[in-house]
Amino acid sequence: MAIMKKTAYLASPYGFSESTRHFLEDIYIPALKNIVEIINPWDLTTVEEVSQAAERGASREFAMEIGRRNRAAMDAADFVIAALDGQEVDSGTASEVGYAAGQGKLIYGYRSDLRQSGELGVHVNLQVEYFIVASGGEIVSDLGTLLEVLRKGEPKVDNPSTAA
Repeated sequence: MAIMKKTAYLASPYGFSESTRHFLEDIYIPALKNIVEIINPWDLTTVEEVSQAAERGASREFAMEIGRRNRAAMDAADFVIAALDGQEVDSGTASEVGYAAGQGKLIYGYRSDLRQSGELGVHVNLQVEYFIVASGGEIVSDLGTLLEVLRKGEPKVDNPSTAA
């Protein structure tokens, strides 16, 4: 009997630009697929759909549809992997972290960015980091470590009041 892989929703802004789309499609997802089933929200909506909505003057309505699709995908996932790179965490990713935490989902953070972000003593904004750690997850700084953590399948549980 085959063991079913857990399903991970990938919260990230990586689909917005050519440089990060390459990382998402050619490095990040292939590496993660060896360990978990992936729900990539960038696959849930096509460029054509966005263009058609704009042509109809329905951009806001379609934006709400994208949000609904992403929420349904997060609900279907076993856990969330959040890309936290950037001077500030992407606002959509931060929202997805908050939603996932509110749903009781395990969340892992991936931040390979070398810049300081957030308050002293934390990797990113303290509230984003709190939700990740409180979920039983952790923030890692390289893809290799993320893969190791996922292979272990057991979340690290820290006291959020002492996480750094």
